[in-house]
Formats: sequence, structure tokens, C-alpha cells
Amino acid sequence: MEARQNATYYRSRYQQVQDYGAELYVLNGIGTPDFWPADRYRVVGSQNIDDLITEAKEWHEQERFDGIITFSESGVTTVAAVAEALGLPGVGVEAARTSRNKLLMREAHRRYDAPHPDFRFVTELDAALGAADDFGYPVILKPTLGAASNFVFKIDDAEEMAELFPQALAGIEGMSWFEMEAHGLDLGPHGLLVEAFLDGDEFLIEAVAWDGEVYLGSIVDRITVEGGTFDDDVHHGPTALTTEQVEAVHRVVRAGAHSQGLRRSVLHAEVRFHRGEPYLLEIAIRPGGGGLDLIAGITAAHNPIRAVMDVARGAAPRVRHYRPTGVHITAMCLMCDAGRITAIDVPAEVSESEKVFFLKITASPGDVVRRPPEGNSILGFLGTTGTSLEDARETMLDYASKIKVTLVQDGELS
Repeated sequence: MEARQNATYYRSRYQQVQDYGAELYVLNGIGTPDFWPADRYRVVGSQNIDDLITEAKEWHEQERFDGIITFSESGVTTVAAVAEALGLPGVGVEAARTSRNKLLMREAHRRYDAPHPDFRFVTELDAALGAADDFGYPVILKPTLGAASNFVFKIDDAEEMAELFPQALAGIEGMSWFEMEAHGLDLGPHGLLVEAFLDGDEFLIEAVAWDGEVYLGSIVDRITVEGGTFDDDVHHGPTALTTEQVEAVHRVVRAGAHSQGLRRSVLHAEVRFHRGEPYLLEIAIRPGGGGLDLIAGITAAHNPIRAVMDVARGAAPRVRHYRPTGVHITAMCLMCDAGRITAIDVPAEVSESEKVFFLKITASPGDVVRRPPEGNSILGFLGTTGTSLEDARETMLDYASKIKVTLVQDGELS
């Protein structure tokens, strides 16, 4: 389900679900025609949660669905509400809202002593400046209902805060991840957080909570050279964490999942170290985006897509605690300059290479690419394998340089 279809971004994952043996039906509130086979596809024509529930109930009476899934951060609360209305397995609306809204998530972490950065919800520049003074620069400015690092900034001083805060405050109102939410749901406060900066390395985890235990299926290292935004992610697996550090991360993720009320759920957790100890950035209740599902399979023999299918129908997932396979990968978001795309060229040397395990171009000619602070559009994703981190990364960077994008600015269009 999606209240508002995110173009064709998740169709390849829908196909994976079918390839694993499920009969997949797609219900979009607002969506395009011919997105999915007609006998298994419905478009409600509304993003209102009551309309979505009404349509889902009618369809459920005909098909008797086993479960409802989404891969979209903007769909997790919608799916929880619909699953609850249909009497199907789900995390519950309250846990979904807590896991979607970053303020509610942080408040839950604080109540249950799950390690997290200091934070403050701010509605005005003066309050943001005050929070930054209290925490000490640099700080992080982020939306409560964001995704994909849209309008997430590392801010180094008061001058940057004065410049970027009003841009972020205005930008989140038209942010696609907010606009794709169902209407009529209580999503919690829609605004901005100021958070204390965590100065260590970051790790992305695909995990599963099941009846009191949390299983870390895969751990991927974020090896990006950071600037003021978080839009150019580069990842490596298997993780460089020691056994003791993995155990510490496991404790933190388990504490966070319990604080968010997640008893049975797929988890995408992001953890960052600070002064040698792990802290929670977030725990989302869907698999990580990009190629993180494929990376989990290659580097740790964990399958987040199968886990989604199992948990959605209330079946015990096939999971184990983290155990790397020894295969090295690097993967990155493909970026380009701002402008309107007129052409994208991916040479056969890249698209047909045996070293490429993931290549997904999500943009198309005619799309407008926005770069921070106006937005965070990406071109797609590229992942490569190798005998080591250095080998895989060298191949990835070489192949990425061969993908050519032609852009024009709006003023140059005829």
C-alpha cells in the first residue's frame, strides 16, 4: 500500500515479493494507471485514510489477504491503520506513529533510556539558536516527518542556522515524503528538531524484532566523507565493527525497538558512535532503501524482503544473529548537479559488468533534480563487489564516473 504512489520506485521490490511466491496485490490512494496487473491493482482516487480503509475492507472481503506491507517511509502509519481495521497483523497505529515521527521517537527513547542524542523540537529561529547554544555547535537540523535526508543539515554556527532554518521550515511543507502521507491520520508534530551532533562513524542495520528478541540481520558501514548535508551516501559491507561493538549495537537497537513499542516488526536502524559508544539515530519499521536489501543478502545472508513477507502475515521470520559471509561490497547513491534531465547514458561496460550487483536509475529525462538546500533528488544507485573494500570502491567510483547525465536549467528550455 501507498497512500500516494512514489512513481515506480518500489516496483522492483514488489516483483521480488512475487518472485518469492506471494500473490501480490497493490492498493494506491493516488496512483498511475497500468502500474501493476489490472486484476491485482486498485487506485482509490483519494489519500484520505477513511477512503483507503473502505476500499481495503471491500477488497479484503473478496480476496482474504494474509497481510499488508509497504516499503515506503510515508506508508508505515497508513499500513498500520489499515491492518488494524482489517484485523491483520501489524505493529499498531501508536507504535507506527512513534516510529515515523522523529520527535515522538526521541521522546520514547528518552522515556526508556535508549541511548540517543540530545534533542529539542523548535518552531522558531530563536528557539533553534537557543537549542544549538545549549547543545554546542555543530548541531543537526532535521524534519520530524522526513526521509531520505531531505532538509537534514549539519549546522556549524549561528550564521548557518539563521540561513538554513527558514529554508528548511518552508521546504518541509512541500516535501514529497510528507505529501505522500495519508490524509486524516494523526502523524504527530510536523516541524523541525535540533539535535546534538554525534561525532563518530555511522552504521545501517537491517533487523527484525520478534517476540521480545531483536535480530541484527546485516550491518553496513557508512563511509561517506561528510559535509553539511547527508545526501551522498557511500556504504561498505561487511562491517568493520568488532565483536564487542556489534554486541553494543545490538543492545542499543533492542532498547530502541522496545521503547518504540515494536514487538513484531521489520527494522531499519541507523546507529552512530559518539566518544566510543553507540547511539540511535532512528529505527524505521520498513527495510532500508536503495540496495540495502541486496547488500544484506550478499554480505550477511539476511533477506529483509522475506522478513517483511513473514512478519506481515504473522509468521515467524527466518532470521539469525549477524554473521557476515566475507563478501565485500561498496554501494552509493548516484548524484548529479541540479537542473532538468534531458538524457541519461549508462554504458554497457557498467550495466553488463559482473562486478555490478545493483544498478537502479530512478530518475528519468524530464525530471527536475534539486540539490540542498532546495531538496535532495538522486539519480539512482550503484553497487559493486570486490575482494576488499578498496577493490570494490575503486570499481564503483570508476563505473559511476562513466554514467553521464545531460542537464539544462529551466531558463534554457525551449
